Amino acid sequence: MNASLLQMMMLGFAASLTLIVAIGAQNAYVLRLGVEGRGRILVTVILICAFSDAILISAGVAGIGAVLEAAPAAVEVVRVLGAVFLVSYGVMAARRALNPQGMTVDDSPANASMKAIVLTTLAFTWLNPHVYLDTVMLIGSIANQQGGDDRWWWAFGAICASFSWFFLLGYGARMLKPLFARPAAWRVLDGLIAAVMVSLGVGLIAGIA
Repeated sequence: MNASLLQMMMLGFAASLTLIVAIGAQNAYVLRLGVEGRGRILVTVILICAFSDAILISAGVAGIGAVLEAAPAAVEVVRVLGAVFLVSYGVMAARRALNPQGMTVDDSPANASMKAIVLTTLAFTWLNPHVYLDTVMLIGSIANQQGGDDRWWWAFGAICASFSWFFLLGYGARMLKPLFARPAAWRVLDGLIAAVMVSLGVGLIAGIA
């Protein structure tokens, strides 16, 4: 690989990282699962998030962003469903914050099934209009400005950033597990998650109005 292609990848990596590290619904959910130390389930969630980003970024580079701009009704449907989902999950997080429970290092993961967690992860990813804005529209348009094959190298760097971030977030959060032996720590985390989810959901509703 020559220096120019490596530079293109690094530019894509840096640009993508600045967008995905912001605290959002998807990141907050991965963070909570990481703290709980869900093992195989956590790997599955991380891969769903990262591969979803890869699909959306590739779609943006391929020009799907123009299709979305031409179909505002479809975007509005996603916005409504996303708003309902985010507010509902935010309410559940708030209820957990009001009745927190600590964990010990030997605690097993919580009782949610693999199917439920996978469906929740898919909802956080594909029912969030901001995901389409960041990946398909914004990253896709920046990649296409590179022209030729360079755009795909730029996009590859952006995809690498997504994989790196989600693995870092999920497994980095596990180091916080001893801290979350205290119920007060869960109260703070779930309170923050509730605030993030509800604010994002209300923001989507405001956009609809």
